[in-house]
Amino acid sequence: VPKGRAIIPNIQQLLAKSRRCGLPVIYTQFVYSTAVPCLRGYPFGIEHLPALKGAKTGYGIPSGNCLVGPDASQGAESAEIISALAPEPNELVIAGHTYDKFYSTPLDLALRSHGITHLLITGVTTDVCVNSTVLSAANRNYRVTVVTDGVATIEDEIQEACFRIWQRKFARLCDSKTLMAELQSK
Repeated sequence: VPKGRAIIPNIQQLLAKSRRCGLPVIYTQFVYSTAVPCLRGYPFGIEHLPALKGAKTGYGIPSGNCLVGPDASQGAESAEIISALAPEPNELVIAGHTYDKFYSTPLDLALRSHGITHLLITGVTTDVCVNSTVLSAANRNYRVTVVTDGVATIEDEIQEACFRIWQRKFARLCDSKTLMAELQSK
């Protein structure tokens, strides 16, 4: 997601401010493994399947994106969190084999165990992993805020459609500058 690189500075600033304010920071990652052959590989995420030797890679064709395990070396895009946004040693990292980071992961348990009721969500891709997680969080009665300049996807119109849907029933939308000011005032 090329536009994902543009949101890194916004997320970095929000991470730094959240940590200074003592807010818990939790990371999620989408991972794909040939040992867990879910639909995210075929047909709805073919780019996660191992790349064919010498073949072109990219969106919509086998590219090895987000692969973990023995096939990970074939990945065009690693499942690892980029160093610019690296978690600190005490921060939880949740790896999930589906786009919804609540499904079959300990995310809900971790949040509830810490008494967390409000979430600030960033990430890529807006219409896939972020959307699935936002809807799942809202359905679990979390108060969700999506950081509008902290999410990205391939097509602008799809991002805007997600924003319109979320703001109706599922999430508050807020840019990082406004959130930083809110955190400063608390």
